[in-house]
Amino acid sequence: MRADVIQLSYIAASLLFILGLRGMSSPRTARNGIVWAGVGMLVATAITFATPGMGNYVLMTLAMGIGGIVAWVAARRVQMTDMPQMVAVYNGMGGGAAAAIAAAELLRVHDPSTSVAVLGVTGALIGAVAFSGSMIAFAKLQGFIKRSLIFKGQNVVDLLVLAIAAALGVVVVLQHLGAVGGSQQVALLAFFVAALAYGLMMTLPIGGADMPVIISLYNALTGLAVGLEGYVLGNAALIIAGTVVGAAGTLLTQLMARAMNRSLANVLFAGFGAQSGQELAAVEGSMRSLEPDDAAITLAYAQKVIIVPGYGMAVGQAQHKVWELARLLRDRGVEVKFAIHPVAGRMPGHMNVLLAEAGVPYDLIFDRDEIDAEFATADVALVIGANDVVNPSARDDPGSPIYGMPILDVDKAGTVLVVKRGRGAGFAGIENKLFFMENTRMVFGDAQDVVGKLVAGVKKV
Repeated sequence: MRADVIQLSYIAASLLFILGLRGMSSPRTARNGIVWAGVGMLVATAITFATPGMGNYVLMTLAMGIGGIVAWVAARRVQMTDMPQMVAVYNGMGGGAAAAIAAAELLRVHDPSTSVAVLGVTGALIGAVAFSGSMIAFAKLQGFIKRSLIFKGQNVVDLLVLAIAAALGVVVVLQHLGAVGGSQQVALLAFFVAALAYGLMMTLPIGGADMPVIISLYNALTGLAVGLEGYVLGNAALIIAGTVVGAAGTLLTQLMARAMNRSLANVLFAGFGAQSGQELAAVEGSMRSLEPDDAAITLAYAQKVIIVPGYGMAVGQAQHKVWELARLLRDRGVEVKFAIHPVAGRMPGHMNVLLAEAGVPYDLIFDRDEIDAEFATADVALVIGANDVVNPSARDDPGSPIYGMPILDVDKAGTVLVVKRGRGAGFAGIENKLFFMENTRMVFGDAQDVVGKLVAGVKKV
């Protein structure tokens, strides 16, 4: 009876996870989704304490208390610009936890079941790769690693390391089943070293422009690893929740890759940002700057304005000022809409999170597919800190590293105002053709400062 209650509780927790994930699929219901998922985690954690044979209650409670306090403080203090780093760290922690569970179970239990051993080692491999890869993603996003590591024959070396990890995994399985002798601890340690090394090597060559795809991928891997270790533990909640998260992460990864018009294999193995054999088309013209007061006049007398936010808005924490500007323009009768590229920022949905924080109504925010055709009818496209996702080279220059990536067609607007801190290239490391076009004017400066001046300028008109 007790076992039935525990399993039913785990299933109930799994349903809450699914409801939470469904809620998080839309900005309108995301807050409720987080609450549902949190309640599910509370149920799953509480019922685990009632598992027969469970011990170390003091240590478990202490660990959860310390982890909870650290997470609470970190979440309260983290800036919105650093949210992708936090997501990367938490993805990695989930994968690392799954790998640690596998290690403990493989050393503790000698189960003759082949499926348990194979799935346990597979989950450990995936979890270890997700952990080390996510830590590199964090370091790249945080700026600790500023350059991608690319060398000749890299893919061959990476595959060799993966093959070594897989071979060591087979040895661990055979030792666990008693088919071969030797020190299981040594084999398991070597296996994890190889798996962690592969995660590092797989992520080091990947450029910052691909980070939304990579974060989604590691989210999927973490979910898969958790689901596999749930099977090893016989835990329904871990199996269901891990499978759902893995499936959702896989779909999101595909959507992110499709938004860049690239395959996942191309993201992982093509060395994005490396020098190609093709020559980039020369960018003609010169940048034309405009003072904020003059830009404000252009905005105030427009009939339709489309605002395109990017990572520069996040860095400047300008989302509240941007919404204030949008409200002022709407009060003057200007039609204002927001256009979001799927890979704008450093994680999926980054710009949506920032605009939601500022209170921008959801019905003013449009995805690329929904709004791209409207740029041709817009008087002004206001680009705030976006770069690669508005670069016409992706459409016009076959030699460009981003050629073929769907972009926001802001260059088709009557006037393009670009708010940018400096004249540097974007995360892809290439010059933006948009900045040199006849209908583009650059408004240089920190996003929050410039948008604040635009607000003041509109008020004076």
